[in-house]
Amino acid sequence: MSNDRKSFKLGRLARSHDKRIPMLHTLMTGAGITPQSVVPSVDYTQGMPPDLGMMLNDTLGDCTCAAYYHAIQVWTFNALGAQQMATEPDDDVEELYEQACGYNPSQPGEGPGGNEQHVLTFILKKGAPFGPTGQQRHQIDAFVEVDVKNTDNIKRTINDCGVSYIGFNVPQYIMPPGQNPLPVWDVNPTADNTIVGGHAVVLAGYNAAGARLISWGGYYTMTWAFFAKFVDEAYAIADPDWISAKKTTPGGLSLQQLEQAMQALKTGPAESTDVRVPQLKRVG
Repeated sequence: MSNDRKSFKLGRLARSHDKRIPMLHTLMTGAGITPQSVVPSVDYTQGMPPDLGMMLNDTLGDCTCAAYYHAIQVWTFNALGAQQMATEPDDDVEELYEQACGYNPSQPGEGPGGNEQHVLTFILKKGAPFGPTGQQRHQIDAFVEVDVKNTDNIKRTINDCGVSYIGFNVPQYIMPPGQNPLPVWDVNPTADNTIVGGHAVVLAGYNAAGARLISWGGYYTMTWAFFAKFVDEAYAIADPDWISAKKTTPGGLSLQQLEQAMQALKTGPAESTDVRVPQLKRVG
């Protein structure tokens, strides 16, 4: 990503607790799946373009939607090849923000922000706007929650699914006023740890030191110590293109098992348990 000064917005609302969303380790245990050894490192961003686009997260608090469109870039680049990497137009991102989060473009400001579980549930049921005119829908087969205390399962999720879609609370020190965000996010008890908002990103690689992530169109590193301190939700997503090409699924579960686990969420009414967290009002 360019070192030119940009605007960097947040927008994730605090996590909700929809009991219909299954936990990965519970599904694996129920299916009798014994976790395999964790692959030491993967990096699905290798070879991807240096600038993936802000996805409007420089003007809107749409990080929950921007992160999903960055996931599409990772999936299509790795499953279909560099020439078929899908970078969706900003209009599609804005439309998802409207449909899944209630953003009203006629009102000024960053919008309401988004809840990760609500965004993924919307995409599961209706798909995300996709294609040059936004008339197509990008579908997923399933998504499940991953225990953030189980780092091995976070790594398995990245390896199996291409990304882990996560949410975390942002300390002030990784976003110094008037500067670009730090390239490496690590625990720093002597810095300003004031939480300035919530943020959604995708992890698309890892090694023993930390995770490789995409945010604001660029690449950053989050150490595992930072992950343990600030991340409070993570999800594994079953993408059809990825599964078709890579033959891997969340936790090694079959598509039938994943689809069964999604039935209550697909057919039941929406739940609303949003708790708003402070959002960074950063300009310039």
